[in-house]
Amino acid sequence: MMDSRDIVFSIVMVVSSFVLTYEWLGRFKPNSANSLIILSAIVMVGALAAMILSLDIRLRRVEKTLDDKERSLRINIQSIESSMDKKMNEVITVVDEAMDVFNKKSYR
Repeated sequence: MMDSRDIVFSIVMVVSSFVLTYEWLGRFKPNSANSLIILSAIVMVGALAAMILSLDIRLRRVEKTLDDKERSLRINIQSIESSMDKKMNEVITVVDEAMDVFNKKSYR
């Protein structure tokens, strides 16, 4: 269900958050990179990646459900259409027979 590229993108997000946070903290003071800040940034980006992947899975599930319902609806409509065709043909046959009887009586 989940593509390997999604997992790769998530890993890239986490690694880039580590590098970005480490380098950004190093700009202010050398060797001042606080590991708690870096860990927090990694967890935050990891949670964001997980949320995005979860949303993608939910959207795919909703899309599959809609496709299934559309297919079911299409089959039901075709069934109703064929049923209506049969009934209309029966009505047309009865009306044609009635018209023939009426025409025969009117010409006598």
